[in-house]
Amino acid sequence: MHEVTLLINIVMALGIAFIGGIVARKIGLPTIVGYLLAGIVIGPFTPGFVGDTETISQLAELGVIFLMFGVGLHFSIEDLWKVKNIALPGALGRMALTVLLGFGFGQWAGWTVTSSIVVGLAISVASTVVLLRNLTDSGLANSSHGKAAIGWVIVEDLATVLILVLLPTLANRSGGFNLLELFFTLLKAAAFVISAFFLGKKIIPWILIRIAHTRSRELFILAVLAIALGIALSAAELFGVSFALGAFVAGVVVNESPLSHQVAADVLPFQEAFAVLFFVSIGMLVNPVYLLNNYAIIFAFAILIILGKALTAILLGFLLPWSGRATLVLAAFLSQIGEFSFIMGQEGLKLGLIAQDQYALILAGALLSIILNPVMIRLIAPAENWLQTMPPLWRLFNRHAPHIQKPEQALAGHVVIVGYGRVGHHIVNLLGQMSIPHLVIDADIERVEELNARRIPTLYGDAANSEVLTHAKLEQARALVVAGPNESASELMVATAKNLAPNLPIIARATTEEGITQLSKFGAQDVIHPELEGGLEIVRHTLLALDFPLPEIIRYMDAVRSDHYDLQINTIEEHRLLHDLIHAAHNIEITWLTLSSESPLVGQSIAEANLRSQTGASIVAIMRNRQIIANPKSHAIFEADDRISFIGDKDQIEAVKRVFSQAHSAEGVDWET
Repeated sequence: MHEVTLLINIVMALGIAFIGGIVARKIGLPTIVGYLLAGIVIGPFTPGFVGDTETISQLAELGVIFLMFGVGLHFSIEDLWKVKNIALPGALGRMALTVLLGFGFGQWAGWTVTSSIVVGLAISVASTVVLLRNLTDSGLANSSHGKAAIGWVIVEDLATVLILVLLPTLANRSGGFNLLELFFTLLKAAAFVISAFFLGKKIIPWILIRIAHTRSRELFILAVLAIALGIALSAAELFGVSFALGAFVAGVVVNESPLSHQVAADVLPFQEAFAVLFFVSIGMLVNPVYLLNNYAIIFAFAILIILGKALTAILLGFLLPWSGRATLVLAAFLSQIGEFSFIMGQEGLKLGLIAQDQYALILAGALLSIILNPVMIRLIAPAENWLQTMPPLWRLFNRHAPHIQKPEQALAGHVVIVGYGRVGHHIVNLLGQMSIPHLVIDADIERVEELNARRIPTLYGDAANSEVLTHAKLEQARALVVAGPNESASELMVATAKNLAPNLPIIARATTEEGITQLSKFGAQDVIHPELEGGLEIVRHTLLALDFPLPEIIRYMDAVRSDHYDLQINTIEEHRLLHDLIHAAHNIEITWLTLSSESPLVGQSIAEANLRSQTGASIVAIMRNRQIIANPKSHAIFEADDRISFIGDKDQIEAVKRVFSQAHSAEGVDWET
């Protein structure tokens, strides 16, 4: 079986990584933890199947290339520039402080100066993969704080690329630090970057567009792979720089193409698959015996990573113009290390800058920081509440945050909307067109400034974790709409609103089926699940196509919503409504007729027109000047442009149409059923 060693290693690595990832997700941990543990299982330090470390390490190089290619592909100077005031000083400042902490730890542990510096550099960068996963799970990926955190790790990733270029110069080959070697290293890296941008910016987009015109998906994917791997290999062979830098530059160059979004979609499966092998290869280097024998130093190192990185971010928050909330979010979400720490540690190990035990310590610290990162995130709200109990300290910590402005005009009978995302945006526009007073609450200062420019009453703040709801005058409001995607935050808002205004109608958005029940339990009268609502909309159109009457369909759909979107007919009310719906489909119809000024009915009263005796259909409503006249009296006079609603069975509605077709010209009446 020697000739299929590569295949055996790939199958075993991916298979056990799959099991590890499933187990990790089941217990609420990032899948990276499962992949690392899978590497330990098939590593040389544990019994059972032992993977070929050399083979999997070579495959892991592809993982590094695709990871860095993906970073470059999504790199945007414009996005980074929007959060530059946080991302640039924050990332670079905390990297410097963290390197000092790592250096101090290394000196305390008796390491060499070089080893201490490399370990400090390795723990100074956070995991982009872990950050994005946790931001998505917390519903903060599109928030201002989430974008700042993403900009922060982009800066760290760019710094990592530069560090990987410079790392070989730290290798003590000639007994000292060689400035000339550093100069030539930077010169070769600059030459590669300039040549890649100069040639690639025009040639690569041109090639991709030409290949796209062949309408061959496989040729397009092959071209993308050839570009990514070719540039990475050229960087190493021709310019002597790392695969990582080559792959990053390849991604940035391809990003200039108008087809970059398709490239990202096509390369994602390769990126995910080989990244898994990368994490497995890292886990194979971990010796569980070392972890057991050195648990004390591992625990101290993990505390240094988690608390050290969080506290340095908080320290920068006191010194730099950030809000207290933004500082706590950044401190919690970025108190971990991951894939780029592995890459840097692996490079240091290859160059002989750190020992195997020190590399194992980096891996163990990464594992613990990733596992405990969700706990740090859950501490954001309690930490903010605790700081607010000390007003002087909170004022100092939060002094750069925009102050919560009370609406200038007196509000009453208004609708409060929490969250100005896509859903909130539609609601605000609709209420504005209907001239219904409304107030928007949002924690994104850019959205608040946009709303202020439109002269829409706004409150800046996080309605889940501050007193902002107390300024919304909920006791005088007509309704509260909680439109944000974070269910945990929505539950807090609903509970708080229920305490402030017990009779206030609350409409909340849910993202999971469990959230529907929880939000209802906390006091939301109507809980809307967008995905399930889409299913109901399909049901509505299907029933309409089958000639079921709209009012009965709406009643049935409301019953399903009140039963938390359970489409099983399992309540008495649903059985009754379904029976009524089926019965009404064969008996009741509603028809609207719009009268023009030429219609003979204009000027006549309902009694004079005597339509019911002629057809059997009843007039149930008249819409006039956007006002509904329900059950109009017999002396009501028809006016031009009235919309008249008739109800009756099919024969009666047909009779109405015949009477009108005989009495009026085609221009005098419009039919709406």
